[in-house]
Amino acid sequence: MGSVPQTLAGGQDTRRARRGDLVRFRMAFYGCLTARADELFELTEALLCTEGPVRTLVELALAPEHRRGHGALYDALNHGHIDIARLRRTLAGLRLPRCAGGQIVLGVDVSPWLRPDAPTSPQRAFCHTYGRGRGQAQMIPGWPYSIIAALEPGRTSWTAVLDAVRLGPDDDPTTVTATQLRELVERLRVAGQHRDGDPDVLVVLDAGYDVHRLAFLLADLPVQLLGRLRSDRVLCFPAPARRPGRGGRPARHGAAFALAHPEHAPAPVVATTTDTTRYGTAHAQAWDRLHPRLEHRGAWSGHDGELPLVEGTLIRLRVDHLPGHQDPKPVWLWWSRTGPTRTDVDRCWQAFLRRFDLEHTFRLFKQVLGWTAPKVRDPAAGNRWTWLVIVAHTQLRLARTLTDDLRRPWERAAPPARLTPARVRRGFRRLRAKTPLPAHAPKPAHPGPGRPPGSRNRRPAPHHPVGKHTKRDSTASTTSGPAG
Repeated sequence: MGSVPQTLAGGQDTRRARRGDLVRFRMAFYGCLTARADELFELTEALLCTEGPVRTLVELALAPEHRRGHGALYDALNHGHIDIARLRRTLAGLRLPRCAGGQIVLGVDVSPWLRPDAPTSPQRAFCHTYGRGRGQAQMIPGWPYSIIAALEPGRTSWTAVLDAVRLGPDDDPTTVTATQLRELVERLRVAGQHRDGDPDVLVVLDAGYDVHRLAFLLADLPVQLLGRLRSDRVLCFPAPARRPGRGGRPARHGAAFALAHPEHAPAPVVATTTDTTRYGTAHAQAWDRLHPRLEHRGAWSGHDGELPLVEGTLIRLRVDHLPGHQDPKPVWLWWSRTGPTRTDVDRCWQAFLRRFDLEHTFRLFKQVLGWTAPKVRDPAAGNRWTWLVIVAHTQLRLARTLTDDLRRPWERAAPPARLTPARVRRGFRRLRAKTPLPAHAPKPAHPGPGRPPGSRNRRPAPHHPVGKHTKRDSTASTTSGPAG
């Protein structure tokens, strides 16, 4: 027998290492299941191996990988238990995608599980959703989830989901997100993903987040915040030096910068031009040391003492064309660091474009994996199902180069490195047959008698209101505190 080529041997070693990562994660996931472990594991297997999109939860019980009945399926979701803390540590220890220089880029966004026709489900909040027409946004009751994922550097539909937290009606999204990021960064440091001297973790957010408050709350961490700003915002430059002999309180804010009128702004400190294959020529301009004018109201109403000056870099991005837009508007970004260079500016706006990869993940969760398909009543059961979907997506990511491309006749062939999550899922059943199965075989059992025929339910489920449950003692006035 001839010798194996060095390139082929290296590829076999890489494939063997990736298969080992998948097997270890599956065993670690089974160890995180502390109640109804076998059923929860087989439910995840059915989610991975079922042909086509998941439309209803009960149909997963018909999959060959699911060896138990549909009653066990619902019993596991309602009464099972997952060690979420251990599962989060396991996800943080996996191999993560990194951008240039080994930097970890995290995308944060909220995706709703809409439940408009579930008045018996508690802890629902009004979720912002977009309609089909311009200006057709709606507020629909549901369970919003804050999801954090590590982003890859290139154009792809893959992300590494690391955490998910359901937002309650009375939760402050900024405070919850800050706690979520703080705990995640700590887990990454414990897992050895980030060490002293490594580039700061870059967190990319959309305009719905208060990026300035998050930068203030996370100032003690090796984290950089990059968020999009609305085009009607007004920021301030640093206050000019105080003139000699002039009395009174020193000024805290300098000249105003209205994002709606950039023609009145001073010249940028950095300007770059980059040719792209998708957007044409990208023009980026940056202004240094801009901060918002904060006031003692809203999120800052409980702040003691003088309000801080949260300074950063303002970036304006313009492109020649956008898919589906005839006249693309500029995008305004705020970076929580000062003193930008040309490399920093290009790295920031390119990382922000990668945030849209999260939309592909949400679409896969809902349209293929059936994240929002179950009609469960208990929010705890919804949390368990959410984590099962995240685990299934993680296994697909670990198997992205191990499965065969079972493409449809009308689909184009794709190299193994460019397979989408949905196409990897088609071939996961073949890969599963070659991996260990920690779940035990079901024991013989008989279904219970159920409710006697003709009896009525004398304990109807209570109905729960939607929205915030706590009430303020007094409404804060717009002039309740001094200007920051």
